[in-house]
Amino acid sequence: MIRASLGPVSLAILLLGLPLLGVIMAGKPVAPYLEFPPTTRYVVHAAFSWPVFGGLSLLTLAAVLPFVTVLWRHRRQTETVKVLVHRFPWWGWWGLAGTAGFWLLAWTRYTWFAPVQAYTFTPLWLGYIIVINALTWRRTGCCLIIHRTRFLFALFVASAAFWWFFEYLNRFVQNWYYMGVSDYSAFEYFFHATLPFATVLPAVISTRDWLASYNGLSVGLDAGLCVSLCRPKLWATAIFIAAVFGLLGIGLWPNQLYPLVWVAPLLLIVSSQVLLGHNTVFGPAAKGDWRTLWLSALAAIQCGFFWEMWNFYSLAKWEYSIPYVHRFEIFEMPILGYAGYLPFGLECAVVGAWMASLYGNNVRQFEGGVNSAATDRI
Repeated sequence: MIRASLGPVSLAILLLGLPLLGVIMAGKPVAPYLEFPPTTRYVVHAAFSWPVFGGLSLLTLAAVLPFVTVLWRHRRQTETVKVLVHRFPWWGWWGLAGTAGFWLLAWTRYTWFAPVQAYTFTPLWLGYIIVINALTWRRTGCCLIIHRTRFLFALFVASAAFWWFFEYLNRFVQNWYYMGVSDYSAFEYFFHATLPFATVLPAVISTRDWLASYNGLSVGLDAGLCVSLCRPKLWATAIFIAAVFGLLGIGLWPNQLYPLVWVAPLLLIVSSQVLLGHNTVFGPAAKGDWRTLWLSALAAIQCGFFWEMWNFYSLAKWEYSIPYVHRFEIFEMPILGYAGYLPFGLECAVVGAWMASLYGNNVRQFEGGVNSAATDRI
């Protein structure tokens, strides 16, 4: 019965409807969760807790340390000869100049620039995407901008919808909120938010391509632990059900289940792919190849650092309120909040693979494009 209801429309209904159903089950008014632009603060967050902070820290370390251990053991296999395939391209220099210029404008308050001061984030990230593609071209001789232009443009479109979905999920936990949006109309807010949202997937996927060109960042992970389940459909069904309850739960218990904002959608989508017999980004891990997963998580962490850094002194910005762990901020983000970028990178990989399949590349080809660049030119 689950398999029969796993079409794209049904999945969209589950992803959007389950958190709202949780709110209804909790007897809370629905209107604040659908407010647009979102300005009302209605979730009361729990105070800092050392036991929770310690527990989530250990969980994060447990997820990351096995990869770090493999990389350390195979560190001597990394080449040390510097090889440059191409010169840094001219369009990369334009991207670098644009990024530096808009970075300066974002962090200063020139009177003449005041009318558009709030709109620096999108050109900053367009510059980043150009620069990171130029760096990939320099090391590998290929990049998304030059060789997969249509796919890159498609990522911009998909990215806007992709991040709006997480904005929707955030309505149920309110872990981040935007400053200075109360004067926007619904259309103004939608327009001005969609532009930077469209840069998320291109930035992460482009960054992953660049990271893949450094063999030292994934050495040994192509021959790691094989994880093959004996009854994958049964496991997928159990995970699917758990993800359903997870999405339902963030509306019921936002303080306790807010990490599921980043985990439950991933589990729901991947388990549905398994039940339908489709390839998933976790497929290579069954044969011991963990490179795509690791590099996707690393790419999200790198982009997350720049997101938080450039946000810190910007006029139009966001701030955080995260229950139990809101302490030791790096920029506006509590240090443990950066752990959320790890599963977020995997979600970017899932959507990137899906978009690649729409453009004539199956998941294996998409992953191969990433991993084939992992010939080291340090």
